[in-house]
Amino acid sequence: MRKMEGFRRGINLGGWLSQSDEKSEAYYNSFITREDIRRIADMGLDHVRLPVDWDLIEYEDGKPREEGYAHIDDCLAWCAEEGLHTVIDLHKTYGYSFDPTEKGDDKEVFFRDAALQERFIALWRRIALRYRGSADTALELLNEVVPGSVKDSWNDIARRTAEAIREISPDQWIVVGGVYYNSVRSVPTLLPPRDGKTVYNFHCYEPLIFTHQRAYWVKNMPMDLKVHYPADPVRLRELSRVLSKELAVAAEDFADMPMGEGFFEALFAPAIEAAEKNGAPLYCGEYGVIDQADTADALRWIRDINAVFDRHGIGRALWNYKRKDFGVVDPHYDGVREELIRILAGRE
Repeated sequence: MRKMEGFRRGINLGGWLSQSDEKSEAYYNSFITREDIRRIADMGLDHVRLPVDWDLIEYEDGKPREEGYAHIDDCLAWCAEEGLHTVIDLHKTYGYSFDPTEKGDDKEVFFRDAALQERFIALWRRIALRYRGSADTALELLNEVVPGSVKDSWNDIARRTAEAIREISPDQWIVVGGVYYNSVRSVPTLLPPRDGKTVYNFHCYEPLIFTHQRAYWVKNMPMDLKVHYPADPVRLRELSRVLSKELAVAAEDFADMPMGEGFFEALFAPAIEAAEKNGAPLYCGEYGVIDQADTADALRWIRDINAVFDRHGIGRALWNYKRKDFGVVDPHYDGVREELIRILAGRE
């Protein structure tokens, strides 16, 4: 399978320019600094995935917000100084958010509203103009498309957006994922890539009942649940049935398969086949384990999934560097951080 060179082992900067706890300049200037980027480089990683929300770089009326772009500029400059590549990930766009904590949003209006789609494409034209020509910067169209019912519409939007970017920047990596929260199972539903610099993207938090145990934002998630890894797959299936069908599908379908590398091999197989057939690199933009899980269990899960990534040449970025309930540099990982970093950097 083709590889997304320069984007093999990375980490997310979630909670900074996207889903931030506050939106002041003081926050943006202090949450992630040059020293954090240097620390990531010292870990032995090769890139960061930079989630960005639309309201950092646009006003409500669609006009550009220069002070927001300045923070992206800073991050890219720091990464260049440290030899790191960057994925600019549009985490939320005007008129659409994947975030389940944002109640009342119509999760499908963006996919049927031509004006919202044109604004989305216009935003990407602006981003591409600003960062065009950089082989060190990949462009990820949209973080997670939640409803599966919009598959065809999303494929069309992604195609038109990629064409608009290509008019401006012919050679940058364009990263595109599918529906059902960017599930690995949606990769085969993506259109064949229009060129050799298009990357198939997915996220993997399977089984979710383990990686997101006691996550307050997951609907129907029990708040008193303790789940270990590896665990009996039949028990994981039974526990997962409290979740929605979309969030429990992997545990349901692989209940006869013990947890381990074989589970991820089977889960990824259709995506790997589609990527190989269409000549596209495969990239996992998010994976990780919540800080409610035991660290020993988290290390086992991260080690297993990374072994499969390595076996098939799949690039990836761990969620998350700091906070957001998954932070590698947070106190939860103090006792095992060096071992975790060795796994992430491929030094085991």
